[in-house]
Amino acid sequence: MGNKAQHVVPNGAKWSVRKAGSSRATGTFDTEGEAIKEGRKIARNQGTELFIHGRDGRIRERDSYGNDLEHRKG
Repeated sequence: MGNKAQHVVPNGAKWSVRKAGSSRATGTFDTEGEAIKEGRKIARNQGTELFIHGRDGRIRERDSYGNDLEHRKG
C-alpha cells in the first residue's frame, strides 16, 4: 500500500483530499462528507487506505481498501 494512501484533512473552512506525501490537494470540498466520499472512491479505485483527520489534525478514522482479506485466507 505504501505512500498511495489518501487523507481527508481540514483546509481552512473546507476539507481536502490529499495523497500521502503530497503537498497539493487532489480536491477541496465545502463539507467533510463530500471529501470523505471522494477520498473513499479514490482509495477503492487504487486499493489503498483512507485516513480521515479531525479538525485537530489527528487521525480519527481509517479504512483499508487493499488486499488485506486475501492475505487472511487459509
